[in-house]
Amino acid sequence: MSAIQTDVVIIGSGIGGLSCAALLAKYGFDVIVCESHSIPGGAAHAFARHGFKFDSGPSLYSGLSSSPSSNPLRQVLDAIGEDVQWATYNTWGCCLPEGDFDTSVGADQFCQVLQQLRGETAVTQWRELQRIMAPLANAAIAIPPAAIRWDLGAIRTMGRFIPSLATQISNVTKLTGAFSNIIDGVIQDPFIKNWLDLLCFLLSGLPADGTIAAEVAFMFAEWYKPGVVLDYPVGGSGAIINALVQGLEKRGGKLMLGDRVEEIIVKNNTAVGVNLRCGKQIAARKAVISNASVWDTLKLIPQGVIPKSFREQRQATPECNSFMHLHLGIDSQGIRPDLACHYIVVNDWQRGITAPQNVVLVSIPSVIDPSIAPPGKHVIHVYTPGNEPYSLWSGMSRNSQEYAQQKQQRAEVMWQALARIIPDIRDRCEITMVGTPLTHERFLSRHRGSYGPAIRAGKGLFPGTITPVKGLLCCGDSTFPGIGLPAVAASGMIAANTLASVQQHLQMLKDIGI
Repeated sequence: MSAIQTDVVIIGSGIGGLSCAALLAKYGFDVIVCESHSIPGGAAHAFARHGFKFDSGPSLYSGLSSSPSSNPLRQVLDAIGEDVQWATYNTWGCCLPEGDFDTSVGADQFCQVLQQLRGETAVTQWRELQRIMAPLANAAIAIPPAAIRWDLGAIRTMGRFIPSLATQISNVTKLTGAFSNIIDGVIQDPFIKNWLDLLCFLLSGLPADGTIAAEVAFMFAEWYKPGVVLDYPVGGSGAIINALVQGLEKRGGKLMLGDRVEEIIVKNNTAVGVNLRCGKQIAARKAVISNASVWDTLKLIPQGVIPKSFREQRQATPECNSFMHLHLGIDSQGIRPDLACHYIVVNDWQRGITAPQNVVLVSIPSVIDPSIAPPGKHVIHVYTPGNEPYSLWSGMSRNSQEYAQQKQQRAEVMWQALARIIPDIRDRCEITMVGTPLTHERFLSRHRGSYGPAIRAGKGLFPGTITPVKGLLCCGDSTFPGIGLPAVAASGMIAANTLASVQQHLQMLKDIGI
């Protein structure tokens, strides 16, 4: 059987893979994306049940509803000429040991919260942190990820940003260390320290002493500026995926669903295609790009192709824990009228922010986008973000009574968190679905259902785009610092730009106003 021919084959249709694919198609490459699931989007895919549209993963978006933006996903959408409709808001709810309150993006409202909870001293410390973070935030966005490529062409695409970066060299040095180094001596208030640990955990899966300062600086640049809003894609996260797929397909690119890659074909130390489980083969004239995790990518590379030391080093990449998910479709008749779109629940600061089931996130996106639920209903997604140990589930049969009982037991913390917001929640449910690390592993093809790499600042580097195999590149959450959508979209842009000509790359930057 003859192989299907293309320029580039991409393994996985997560945000990183689709961003890469759509941009490569824009550059004129023939692209095929192979996705093992029946739905594109990876951890950001959406699915429907009985008129309810559910987000499988990301629920908090910013920097996407306006251009120009420092958010790499917005830059990808601008580059490929696609967009979605955005609903905007600025407030979310917090259910913390100190009590329940609402907070907003932008600096001033959080200062009001601090004034009420902790007093003037805490406000003064926060203002000082803002002052210190301002130049760091500017340094963090001084070189747009859209300008990065991994070859000598970077001299031209990144060159004009170097002078401004050089003036901030001391700040750049600070960005490479742990965020805790920035706040030491500045923040003494225990609540603010806990709050910053929480934000770091949501950004990287690690507390402040493990999160690289650049990630937090980017967040400060996004969240604590005048007029800032949060965004939600009307139609749910699937609307973003549809926009990226449309950008791919309208230029001749192809998305193959239900086609699992079994092996990357390597000849003469060059990636030349992939073998699919169904028996098909796809030959790649230019490159193979893996959007699978660092651990799952290694499984696809034949033994003996890469140095043993490289394989062992990549295999030893530390991993974040997994998730528990609770997807609900509920009756909203008579429900409290002041529901927020999002809530953050922390049970006990003393346990540590990364402790299993200590942090629970609640997303009720139908509050601002009624189109994703039938009239008089709400969609709810509750999850424990990267704090569920896979070891509790390893080897368990999904068809066993033991599994069913453990699902019920480990979901209880999510029910309890949601009951703080909607006390009669169990009586309102029309659809109830519980997801576990095994669910995450099965449908997303994620190694041990992991949230992604847990690389502590100063203790290691993200594996990156380049591999020892010529023509084999990587993108996704295992390549670029940060786990959220901006990081994976940036990784996809970088991989695509590395294959494009410098002139194409420079034109793209001009087109999106960079």
